[in-house]
Amino acid sequence: MYDYLIVGAGFAGCVLAERIANQLGKNVLIVEKRDHIGGNSYDFYNEHGLLLHKYGPHYFRTNNKKVFEYLSQFTSWHYYQYEILASVDGQLLPIPINLDTINKLYGLSLSCFELEEFFDKVRETVQEIRTSEDVIVAQVGRELYEKFFKNYTKKQWKLDPSELEKSVCARIPIRTNRDGRYFSDKYQAMPKYGYTNMFKKMISHPKIHLLLKTDYKEIVNLIPYNNMIYTGPIEEFFDYKYGRLPYRSLRFEFETIDQEFYQPVSQVNYPNDYDFTRIVEIKHATGQKHHKTTIVREYPSDQGDPYYPIPREENRLLYEKYRKLADKLKNIYFIGRLANYKYYNMDEVVSLAMELFETKLATHL
Repeated sequence: MYDYLIVGAGFAGCVLAERIANQLGKNVLIVEKRDHIGGNSYDFYNEHGLLLHKYGPHYFRTNNKKVFEYLSQFTSWHYYQYEILASVDGQLLPIPINLDTINKLYGLSLSCFELEEFFDKVRETVQEIRTSEDVIVAQVGRELYEKFFKNYTKKQWKLDPSELEKSVCARIPIRTNRDGRYFSDKYQAMPKYGYTNMFKKMISHPKIHLLLKTDYKEIVNLIPYNNMIYTGPIEEFFDYKYGRLPYRSLRFEFETIDQEFYQPVSQVNYPNDYDFTRIVEIKHATGQKHHKTTIVREYPSDQGDPYYPIPREENRLLYEKYRKLADKLKNIYFIGRLANYKYYNMDEVVSLAMELFETKLATHL
């Protein structure tokens, strides 16, 4: 008899398994379809000994001290400030757009104050910010929007930014200083020995059992349990009663090169050229020393594992129909990007899992 059956061994599943086993002393069974733990944050060493992120770069960052201190129980950190460049008009330019971006792009020597005046002249007046296009043109105008954002977004989402909710591009800051960091969170780091190593330590407890390469529906009626935590696609749980929720996926093309580094930063975006959106060289971020390097080209796709919930109103309404079904169930908890049909950063998932544990599962502690 298991006290908890957890479907999915990603961040949400592993955090909750750890909390339940260590804090409540309860028995947990984690069931995972894939052949590894860690969800999309899974990393591995290839045949050359290079540490790679199998499902695209996962740059950990947070302003949540509680989350950072919690994860620090299971890993030490390699601290790294992420810088990203965009290939635009034959130049590699800082993204998010900042003072250096504008000066290099146009051959100017503006100051921070002059850049604010520059943006004032080029930005468009938008009465109501509704779409991702509105977000950008209202800040930096039409030309910069088309150079840096429009085509990248179309490749990534297979939709024009005017068809996407404002939340997609609202996540990207615009700066008037020379801050070249992609993120400005207080805590920015990589697990020193990789995410997979961190997850292994997290669920290394005698009361936590793990089944890999297993669809939970194959065993759900065979193994007795009292509660379920479900982190998979919510529509799959309900056998697609109202249809499938749409996602964007990714295809990854790995290439190992016999040189120490391929590009100056961990990520270079290609908004206007090629079919791929970006080239990632994760060695910059992990801090690994190696005479070879591996790059990854990312190709957005409609086919493959679900990565990104598509933020459109009709999709949100479809999700709400499934959520109402979920709310009627007892002793079954839905959490995570797929179960909640929402784009969460890693720290947000950890925070949600800790909150679920504290408010619903461990109220007597």
